[in-house]
Amino acid sequence: MLTTAQVLAENNFGDTRTGGLAGPMGLFLIVLLAIVTVLLIRNMNARLRRLPDRFPQQGGPAEPGRTDASVADPTDGTAAQDSPTDGPNGSQQRRNG
Repeated sequence: MLTTAQVLAENNFGDTRTGGLAGPMGLFLIVLLAIVTVLLIRNMNARLRRLPDRFPQQGGPAEPGRTDASVADPTDGTAAQDSPTDGPNGSQQRRNG
C-alpha cells in the first residue's frame, strides 16, 4: 500500500517520454485558473451592480457627545506666518555649505 508521502514523492512529471504528466497538469492548472478568474469577475460585477448609484453624504449632524466630531483649528486663530523670501532655499544651502 502506498502512503501519501510516497505518492507525492513519486516523479510523474516526465523524465522520459512515456508516462509524463507535466503537459496535462500544466493545462489543468491553466484551465482551473481561467475558470476561477471568470467566476471572480462575475462575482465582483454582481456586487458592483448591487451598490447604489450615489451614496448619502457623510456630513450629517454630529452627535454632541462625540469627541471626534469637531476638529480644532491648528492655527488657534493666528494668521499664518510666511517664510522670508530673501533666505536661501534648500539647493542654495547645499551649494554654499
